[in-house]
Amino acid sequence: MASAFTKIGLIGKYHSPDVGSTLEQVGQHLLGLGLQVVVDAGSSHLLPDGAFSVADREALGEQCDLAIVVGGDGTLLAAARSLTDYRVPLLGINLGRLGFLVDVSPDQMLERLDLILAGDYLCEERLLLHARITREGELIGESNAFNDVVVHKTDVARMIEFDTYVNGDFLYPLRSDGLIVSTPSGSTAYALSGGGPIMHPKLNALVLVPICPHTLSNRPTVVSGDDHIEVVVRDSDALVTCDGQIKIALLPNDRVSIRRREHTVQLIHPSDYRYFEILREKFHWHKRL
Repeated sequence: MASAFTKIGLIGKYHSPDVGSTLEQVGQHLLGLGLQVVVDAGSSHLLPDGAFSVADREALGEQCDLAIVVGGDGTLLAAARSLTDYRVPLLGINLGRLGFLVDVSPDQMLERLDLILAGDYLCEERLLLHARITREGELIGESNAFNDVVVHKTDVARMIEFDTYVNGDFLYPLRSDGLIVSTPSGSTAYALSGGGPIMHPKLNALVLVPICPHTLSNRPTVVSGDDHIEVVVRDSDALVTCDGQIKIALLPNDRVSIRRREHTVQLIHPSDYRYFEILREKFHWHKRL
């Protein structure tokens, strides 16, 4: 049976020479199956010259019908933010640590790839956020976020102050180290460390998790994924960070507007993928005390 994917992009972890051999092995395997392969320009230096076609991220998104990400969850987060408008499904090969999103192990990757290319896979839709930062009504920055948008203090050892709104309704004033606005995908990341709940990725929901709030009654709050979250900073020495990778400095009265994007991220999994099994493995829940 012909593969549903015919032109495949390869994206490797930046500045990591360890991924080069895996990228080359995957690329050569795909070429051997008669498929077209395009390597992300940011990863091409890891491979022999002329081994594969090379394209920047925009061209890769326009040309490819599948992107294989080799690295850790952070590499997939960056790929998801940049490729969402092109609706390119993402498949992750885990060369990182936990690997909640990149769930194909290197020792099984070629076998798994063959099954996926034969149509034996699951496709999962994941919610994506978009943050816009305005200052006196003018846009000063914006970014997508797969896991979370975080308003937080800089390197000053004190709390910051801000007001939080949901759909224009005032939720609370907050004095804390910051606020995490997380998707279900991000609920097992920074939000979990802050005491937030684990949310199943199928949920259309967001969670607001205060970071070390001054008032202990400020607890994580789950709202609809269709809600509009707005944070108005009342302090200096603050930043907004998207997925821990994009940072924008904030001034008093800056507004951070957070909404879900219309387009979701499509993740490709092996057909035997089970979310609760991933949780048991990564959190060692399978061990009886």
